[in-house]
Amino acid sequence: MSEPTPDFDLAVIGSGGAAFAAAIRATNLGKRVLMIERSTVGGTCVNTGCIPSKALLAAAEARHVALDASGRFPGISTSAGEVDMAGLIGGKRFLVETMRSDKYVDLIADYGWELRQGNAVFAGTQDDPVLEITGGDGARESVRAAHYLVATGSAPWVPPIEGLADTEYLTSTTAMELQEVPESLLVIGGGYVALEQAQLFARLGSKVTILVRSRLASAEEPEASRALMGIFADEGIRVVRRAAVSSVRTDPATGEIIATATISGGQEEFRATRVLVATGRRPVTEGLNLSGVGVKTGDGGEILVDNQLGSSNGRIWAAGDVTGHREFVYVAASHGSLMVENAFNNAGREVDYRHLPRVTFTSPALAAVGMTDKEANEAGIRCECRVLPLEYVPRALVNRDTRGFIKIVADAETRRIVGITAVAKDAGDLAAAGVYILEAGMTVDQVANLWSPYLTMAEGIKIAAQSYTTDVSKLSCCAS
Repeated sequence: MSEPTPDFDLAVIGSGGAAFAAAIRATNLGKRVLMIERSTVGGTCVNTGCIPSKALLAAAEARHVALDASGRFPGISTSAGEVDMAGLIGGKRFLVETMRSDKYVDLIADYGWELRQGNAVFAGTQDDPVLEITGGDGARESVRAAHYLVATGSAPWVPPIEGLADTEYLTSTTAMELQEVPESLLVIGGGYVALEQAQLFARLGSKVTILVRSRLASAEEPEASRALMGIFADEGIRVVRRAAVSSVRTDPATGEIIATATISGGQEEFRATRVLVATGRRPVTEGLNLSGVGVKTGDGGEILVDNQLGSSNGRIWAAGDVTGHREFVYVAASHGSLMVENAFNNAGREVDYRHLPRVTFTSPALAAVGMTDKEANEAGIRCECRVLPLEYVPRALVNRDTRGFIKIVADAETRRIVGITAVAKDAGDLAAAGVYILEAGMTVDQVANLWSPYLTMAEGIKIAAQSYTTDVSKLSCCAS
């Protein structure tokens, strides 16, 4: 008996970065593509993640520079008034709507794939999976595809803290819809979302306290944590380390949020007008009936995939945050195109995160590529590291902001660079340069002798490499 003819070559659940990358690549290959979205087209990045958060961070930095410029630059006098939060959020929404239209919705018509607005659930069997799609009007449709891609992304995860559910807590999504700047804000968490949101609201005028279980940016170099601690202290942000929040309640007399945390074996209370929970994200897989078609998931709900992004069902793939892999939109986009190449061209391509850059958009920013000192040692690499304070980088001196550093991790035997971390203005650009350095297998000696334009932050990578053999405090400011 012949197998039923598929309605589409590829059916994609979701409409974010991974989904669009897959749909574009598959359409370019001449494949019939269906995309199903139950909510707003565009996914996390354009609607509630990268675009809106970085737009607000840029606005907050402009205000901070206006307040800070008089102290940094002699002869400059500036000021900043109260923030019109409703106006700021309105501007953010306009930007999001414009980019959603230009970079997502309009592209569907340009490429010509089909879009269904509705909820998709797997049905059928492991050998013959189908999608049952229920539209907003209740109409139901059954769709069969040669291949399926689950690209449903992730959502903010809220830990089971006693009393938290009874408070009007904020997440990274709802915080960016506030119509007023909170007088004070408690931030629970120490990862990139917590760091960005804490500095955002502090610069908009909130009194911010961060409660973090270990240290800031705990997955990165300890020097980064210490640098950010100092930067946040400069800006009036209180950071409480090794704080395990046990309960949250609302004070009926004042309406304030009270968080109780265990610190060094004792209990301490923290008060604020609002609380923001930034303790990570979890894949969105609930309700898809993945087990019914033989797709295995992990403890966090993530779809378990191999290095080629295939699931335990040979016709069902996953890409982006739903895999539990690194939560960057450029990872999701790479997943989407890679999955299509593997499904339709038998390319056998595998994901490779060895030189994946990562950026936290604080100001100064934290960015890194490759291994940390600890990771290199755990991998059996005997390391030789150098940490260059920004006071030795001419660009930082000109900017009148030397808070931060550039760190190089190198193999002590080969002197090949295996990791670069920076806390600096434009640190993301340093990490991007680091991708090419690591991919090329360059040594500290090679980097130390390359051309580098003067008065760029990227010059700091060269100076950090020179510090392996030279006392950089003795260099002329423009010496090569």
